[in-house]
Amino acid sequence: MLATLWIILLSSTFGKCLDNGLAKTPPMGWLSWERFRCNTDCVNDPDNCISEQLFQTMTDIVVADGYASVGYEYINIDDCWLEKHRSHDGKLVADRKRFPNGIKALSDYIHSRGLKFGIYEDYGNYTCAGYPGIIGYEEKDALQFADWNVDYVKLDGCYALPYDMDHGYSTFGRLLNSTGKSMVYSCSWPVYQIYAGIQPNYSAIQTHCNLWRNYDDIQDSWASVENIIDYYGNNQDVIAPNAGPGHWNDPDMLIIGNFGLSYEQAKTQFAIWSILAAPLLMSVDLRTIRPQFKHILQNRKIIAVDQDPLGIQGRRIYKHKGIEIWSRPIGPLYQNFYSYAIAFVNRRTDGTPSDISVTLKELGLINFSGYRVEDLYENVDYGVLYPNTKIKVKVNPSGVVMLKGEVQYPVDL
Repeated sequence: MLATLWIILLSSTFGKCLDNGLAKTPPMGWLSWERFRCNTDCVNDPDNCISEQLFQTMTDIVVADGYASVGYEYINIDDCWLEKHRSHDGKLVADRKRFPNGIKALSDYIHSRGLKFGIYEDYGNYTCAGYPGIIGYEEKDALQFADWNVDYVKLDGCYALPYDMDHGYSTFGRLLNSTGKSMVYSCSWPVYQIYAGIQPNYSAIQTHCNLWRNYDDIQDSWASVENIIDYYGNNQDVIAPNAGPGHWNDPDMLIIGNFGLSYEQAKTQFAIWSILAAPLLMSVDLRTIRPQFKHILQNRKIIAVDQDPLGIQGRRIYKHKGIEIWSRPIGPLYQNFYSYAIAFVNRRTDGTPSDISVTLKELGLINFSGYRVEDLYENVDYGVLYPNTKIKVKVNPSGVVMLKGEVQYPVDL
């Protein structure tokens, strides 16, 4: 009887934590930080400052230019949206000049376009840019986000003690859920603890958060993307098992279409992020993005890999002399055989494409009925191939070839 009561109490406790039914696949949307940072100078740079005008403009483009139709649904504010001080009654206040109509009006605008609205705060005394944090106001801020009809909360970790984060992040997650308004909860909990030499409790983190940052902020460079790829590959045994429907590792924003990535490198970031089952949060000026980068971001077949409902994070399965192979099990399944997405990555910079030759069996594709193989960037269908079939791909420097092998059923079925 006591054991039964204990199970009921445990279920009740966890039900008040992450049981929000959200992020069953990795969130997709647009986020301001990497591209627009903390530009608050609306006098001299009105088109690029953090303002309601910027977010309304990006909202309209996400809808009009086809991003929403392929799955991008969140429009997320990052840091620097606040006044430097709370109101007399302790509430958060948006900068009155840059957000003259207030956050609720912006939220309503985004929702009126059929999209969802995300906001940024910090589990600390201040945000990273020095604006008011949530410590001491956790319940008040959770209720305010609900009043503003927020759909997604990103909680950073500047000006906070990493040892306090186990309690602080979990408590705020419960407060969000207790408002009755379902909000995706994005945490920076593990990355700050890793910086401090603390081993994160990923079991607790995935119980309380829908997604979380593990590593450094992405910068607008290929070197930054490579560092993130290396971190996730080198630490995959610890990181990958924590991902699944409702709870995801977050390698940070997509910088595709900005200044730091070539076309080949942009394809590589998108491919690896999909293998990692990563949130796809664009941070780019959608007003000026070039068509080839827009085409990458709207690649429906690779988005489908990222959004695969099985939610299994992929892994690096081969690394040698600058050549890497990444693999992710996806649906559909036949008995115990998965379909797979495979990314062949050329990390070399010697100026010539590299040939990679491998059998399906060496990639782990061992179903004797075969796999229908297609190239997800080039839209080439290679037909049904079998475990002993050798495939050969030519991969450009800092580029990728991405294939999908869909498991086949025996013909007598």
